[in-house]
Amino acid sequence: MNLKQTKAIITGGASGLGFACAEHVVSNGGQVTLLDVNESAGADAVNKLGTDNAHFIKADVSNEAAIVTACDQAKNFMGHINVVINCAGVLAGGRVLGREEPMALSHFNKAIQVNLIGSFNVSKAAANLMQHNTADEDGQRGVIINTASVAAYEGQIGQAAYSASKGGIVGMTLPMARELTRFGIRVMTIAPGVFLTPMVAGLPDDIKAALGASVPFPSRLGQPDEFARMAEHIIENTYLNGSTIRLDGAVRLEPK
Repeated sequence: MNLKQTKAIITGGASGLGFACAEHVVSNGGQVTLLDVNESAGADAVNKLGTDNAHFIKADVSNEAAIVTACDQAKNFMGHINVVINCAGVLAGGRVLGREEPMALSHFNKAIQVNLIGSFNVSKAAANLMQHNTADEDGQRGVIINTASVAAYEGQIGQAAYSASKGGIVGMTLPMARELTRFGIRVMTIAPGVFLTPMVAGLPDDIKAALGASVPFPSRLGQPDEFARMAEHIIENTYLNGSTIRLDGAVRLEPK
């Protein structure tokens, strides 16, 4: 499969890594359906990408019924779905034992609901439609790309909730890939390091410089287009399946 053949659902697609993936797919001749909770950003994204190439659906990735409906709408717009790129996520930072009280369970649960359950929810709803696609010469009918984080492996102090949610994504990659082989659907995960996303872009310049300097090589922040090009390689290389790829410039997070 190449990007010209790609009909992708991209969660968190209105900004950051998700929008970079959408731009890359569309610029290479594919179509995208963007799922996001930010309606104004979604409308702006579609205007940039073109209404023939992109469609926006406001949807909460953790809502089961809403995602089933969104996937059906995406299929109606694009004709079929053969790629999912799950980029929707929240940081949910905070210490287990805070200065005033322990972390609220609702705060921990939000990270799990959006990052982990949201990725699973979209993946299984899209896979349910992908299984009916016409197979290619390898028997492939689709590919799912989830987004974890290097924090899944060496989470910092204050990242217990975030790391748990991203570690869950890494943990479900292989069993989901194994299960979906009989349908010709691949499952891969990208674990990015420190990237220049909207959340990082809003930090003071000195902090951004320090973050970039912490990366061994190249000693800078990752660019969203580099994430998009990794997604492209996964889409095009059918032999990639059931693994998590670290995209991090060899960074290893310090405790804090």
